[in-house]
Amino acid sequence: MPREIRKEVIALISEACANGARKFKACELLNLSIRTLERWEKPGGLDDKRHNAKRKKTGNKLSIDQVALVLSIANSEKYRDQSPNKIVPQLADEGRYVASESTFYRILGAAKQLAHRLRSKPAKHYKPKACEANGPNQVWSWDITYLPTQVQGLYYYLYMIIDIYSRKIVGWSIHDSQCGLHASDLIKQACIDEKVMRSQLTLHSDNGAVMKGITMLSMLEKLGVMPSFSRPSVSDDNPYSESAFKTLKYHPMYPRDTRFESITKARLWCIEFVRWYNNDHMHSGIKFVTPAQRHSGADEEIRENRHQVYLAAKEQNPERWSKNTRDWTLPNSVTLNPDRKGVKLNSERIVSITDIVCGDRLRQVA
Repeated sequence: MPREIRKEVIALISEACANGARKFKACELLNLSIRTLERWEKPGGLDDKRHNAKRKKTGNKLSIDQVALVLSIANSEKYRDQSPNKIVPQLADEGRYVASESTFYRILGAAKQLAHRLRSKPAKHYKPKACEANGPNQVWSWDITYLPTQVQGLYYYLYMIIDIYSRKIVGWSIHDSQCGLHASDLIKQACIDEKVMRSQLTLHSDNGAVMKGITMLSMLEKLGVMPSFSRPSVSDDNPYSESAFKTLKYHPMYPRDTRFESITKARLWCIEFVRWYNNDHMHSGIKFVTPAQRHSGADEEIRENRHQVYLAAKEQNPERWSKNTRDWTLPNSVTLNPDRKGVKLNSERIVSITDIVCGDRLRQVA
């Protein structure tokens, strides 16, 4: 029964009851049960909720021209190598709203232009002891990865430190060996560059020999940096560094086939990569702003501008939104592998080098 007729039936029965008629008698005359009438009188009860009911078409469906615009943008020279997750924020930065990411994906899928671009499946992330950061230079994550050379079995080693709050690469170096002295020099220089004070920083890493060596730990104690380590026997307890290494090795310009000819060329390549990663890379973990923007706080204005673009688009075409516009806000804090109990690492306690010299295990401070 159409919505207009239902509304008219309710009005007629209400008028009859107001003149002294019994409600069930009025319903009998219209061949209608009281329960059906009561359901119609509830909020939203006038709508036909049957799956096969014929409903009036809404105005949120894209037109042929709008679909063509989405395809033309996705296939343009500027955006053809990017996913919708990166296309939509860039359009918002230009003051344009064309469609949401899901709409981009749906249209590309219907046009058979959608394919998985990565070579690997998403990796599982485990949860060691929690470290929380509510600003830059509070929790860093670091690790070492291999860079292949043109000699089989010979590698260069990339040492890289990531700020988990902003995802910025705050320090890196490349050497031909793994050594605690290289690591301690790197963390010292990174603390100087970022002007880190004593007891300000927690440094997270896995349980490698370089990370737990006396040279590295003595430098951390000298700097007043709190060390944090992954759980034993867990291969992937350092997700921020692992994610950054994956971005590095799946970068289009990474010399996967030719490999690195020399350590000098490896360092030159990483200089350009770090510049791109910090200043140009729109990071999915921080609402598609760059790590440098997040680190400096400039991302707040950018995200607010995007929010205003969406509000203007909704005001212009309100029928395309059934709920609120996209949320461009970011949480006030970032937690490195939060545990189930929500226990956070106490950054005021520093692991003593005496414990290592005496042979005691590093204390995992919960």
